[in-house]
Amino acid sequence: MRSTQIRSTFLDFFTSRGHRHVPSSPLIPSDPTLLLANAGMNQFKPYFLGEVTPEYPRATTIQKCARTSDIDNVGRTNRHATFFEMMGNFSFGDYFKADAIAYAWELLTQGYNLEKDRLWITVHQDDDEAEQLWRKIGVPAERIQRLGADNFWDMGVPGPCGPCSEVNYDRGPAFGREGGPAVDGERYVEIWNLVFMQSMRGEDDDNGTFPILGDLAQQSIDTGLGLDRLAAILQGVENVCSTDLLLPTLTTVQELAGRDYPGSGSGGEEKVSFQVVSEHARSIAYLIADGVLPAKDGRGYVLRRLMRRAIRHARMLGIDQPVLAPATASVIANLGDVWPELADQASLIEQVVTAEEESFTRTLTQGTRLLNAAITRSRGSRSTTLTGETVFELHDTYGFPVELTIEAARDAGLTVDEDRFTTLLAEQQKRAKAGGKAKTAEALRRQDAYRELSSRHGRTDFTGYDRLDTVATVLGLISDGAVVPGADQGSTLELVLDRSPFYAESGGQVGDTGTIRTSSGALLDVLDTRLGLEGFHVHTVRVLEGEIRSGEQAEALVDGPRRDAVARSHSATHVLHAMLHRTLGDHARQHGSLVDAGRLRFDFAHFSAVDPTQLAAIQALVNDHLLDDPEVRIWHATRSEAEAAGATALFGEKYGDHVRIVDIGDFSRELCGGTHVPHGANAGPVRILGEASIGSNLRRIEALTGRDALAYHDTERRLLEELSVLLGTRPQDAPEALRKRLDALTTAQQELARLRETELRTRAQHLAATARTVPGGRIVTEKVTDLGSDELRTLAINTADLLGSDHAVVVLGTERDGKALLAAAITRSLHDTGTQASQLLVPAARTVGGGAGGKGPVASAGGRYVGALDQALALAAQDATRVLDQ
Repeated sequence: MRSTQIRSTFLDFFTSRGHRHVPSSPLIPSDPTLLLANAGMNQFKPYFLGEVTPEYPRATTIQKCARTSDIDNVGRTNRHATFFEMMGNFSFGDYFKADAIAYAWELLTQGYNLEKDRLWITVHQDDDEAEQLWRKIGVPAERIQRLGADNFWDMGVPGPCGPCSEVNYDRGPAFGREGGPAVDGERYVEIWNLVFMQSMRGEDDDNGTFPILGDLAQQSIDTGLGLDRLAAILQGVENVCSTDLLLPTLTTVQELAGRDYPGSGSGGEEKVSFQVVSEHARSIAYLIADGVLPAKDGRGYVLRRLMRRAIRHARMLGIDQPVLAPATASVIANLGDVWPELADQASLIEQVVTAEEESFTRTLTQGTRLLNAAITRSRGSRSTTLTGETVFELHDTYGFPVELTIEAARDAGLTVDEDRFTTLLAEQQKRAKAGGKAKTAEALRRQDAYRELSSRHGRTDFTGYDRLDTVATVLGLISDGAVVPGADQGSTLELVLDRSPFYAESGGQVGDTGTIRTSSGALLDVLDTRLGLEGFHVHTVRVLEGEIRSGEQAEALVDGPRRDAVARSHSATHVLHAMLHRTLGDHARQHGSLVDAGRLRFDFAHFSAVDPTQLAAIQALVNDHLLDDPEVRIWHATRSEAEAAGATALFGEKYGDHVRIVDIGDFSRELCGGTHVPHGANAGPVRILGEASIGSNLRRIEALTGRDALAYHDTERRLLEELSVLLGTRPQDAPEALRKRLDALTTAQQELARLRETELRTRAQHLAATARTVPGGRIVTEKVTDLGSDELRTLAINTADLLGSDHAVVVLGTERDGKALLAAAITRSLHDTGTQASQLLVPAARTVGGGAGGKGPVASAGGRYVGALDQALALAAQDATRVLDQ
């Protein structure tokens, strides 16, 4: 059964049984506690927690998932992958264990025709009910096993959880030992996990254990059937790389390596490398398509790690040419029809992986050079061990793979202090985890407070599209993550209203500010507005007058002029996005934005700098389209209708089944919940300030809009007029007049430098003529004037050169800007004896309160004790006499 049929069989089965087919959410989750989407239930978490009432009681999805917890097992087992499609069915307080078990058994044995006697079941050790349900459906007791922690599911972070029951398939004796899934997970491979979502877990401790905080408001179902594993079984192949999901990519890697993938039961490390490159290429393509770009931390680091690991294993296969671009291209060609975002972002994927592979190749070259130097130092000190500190620095600072360090050290006859490296790595990870846990704990406290208020009062009724003032009720106050009854004058806290005209920050648009006045007379300054939960507005306020109490009536008023300025920027951002597509190509898609009053910041994918000519053309296009005064039209539709109409959805944004679409003329159509001007001319003008790189293949444009753009233009005009007055010319002639002045200045400076050089040669001749003869050579020590540090060095060098092949020392001193400066130069013949100029300046430099620096025949020094300059020169003369007499 091909993977396309496996997917359609699953979706048809559950939609025919009343489940709503919900599209996969992006790999970048909206949940702040998650780095990447790692389970089908992620997008439904608010439903399980009771924060949001679902529009449907049952759902089914095929969710894109990324997990790197088992990254080291990829290629070493037949079942682990860093990316997979999780087919799932969900119940939100509708059906529970009995129906979930019955559905799974029916689909596996009838829909996919799996042999019943090869299916084994595991249940949680305390779940008598689940075991009885499986036995009732026909599974014999000897093929049901009870396990502990392996049959309790959670997301790895605080949230919904519960016991689970897993369906496992016996692949036969060729894959391992008898005894069921409790004995061998390779032979009895888990294919479907049925989670009975009923509890809420807390934060784990340092030992990885966590408390159960209580029961969820309703019992629900969350299941996950892995497409990869089922495809391997139904297609009769050893692992996912041999299924139709990845076989084209594996074939590409074989072609690049110039040899075949080892057959079943053979291959060793070579087989691992083939699978790592192929499997990681798929993860890389999907991550970039969903908006993840290489970075030093967060999800960007996950991507970078996958890319570098794939490159390293490609090199181990002898592939010295670029591998990521052709490998990801094969993923797109194979899966782009099923997942259109792959095809849509094909150009971006190619650009990102190409740039990253080039960068990592340079890293490998640099790391190899540093490693060779460390090996040479170890040998020079007669050590047989490469220190853990060296290995850690290569790994942490330069991204050099530990495996390559160990291999190179072994080839050089050295061992590696792996224990020390492991300790240093663990300490770093502990620090990072502690910081992350602190942030997570703070976020969870706030989320708990939001959840408490939301469960009592529901969503916020946002009235701000139609009006800027609203009479509302204060539903709750939050201070330091806890719900409080009231607050006094001077307090800063968070406030929740039942109805609010304040736009909550989202989609790049900043939150509204304004004022709230309560019925008791309290006056509050609204500093910011954010989404605490989906559809739940939280206002950060400062109490300016009186006392605020929960339950009071209040009048909320948005700062109108600021809202208008923000709306201008938001509409301008949509037009800028459209013009970037038109000028640079479809790959120049939005990757983030800041829409603020009078200004905007727009991040987009592009592989090179946008030159000034292009930037000027983009600005002109934006303003031309705004001057045409296109209508800004807002309409609503289902997500599928909007996509069919060509609406652009933004990376990382979460959309419901019904969406809001903003059209600007006939050239811009985006899904957007923000505020906008009614006509294009209201948004202009737009003034682009500049463009710069903010990461690999990621650029940023900053611009001003409306009155701020006009004010900037006025400022530039005044500066030009002032410059014109200073140059004595008209504004339009100022650039040419300034260019002529600068050319004349450059010529004068060059002539001055020539004259100064002639003067220094003349002074050097005079100084050389004053050289004193001492035993072993000649000495010049002199206090000079009107020289800076560079000229002082040059004069010392010129003087030493004039002293010829004799052993000679020149030490000069001067006063400049309140500091004492010294310079020393020795002749080449003296330097060849091993003498360094700096050793002649150390006591002298100490005398003027400084230190000496420089290598070879020239050295400099300086200090703040100007009055000690004569004494310093005398000391230098004594040291020079001593050195020459040796």
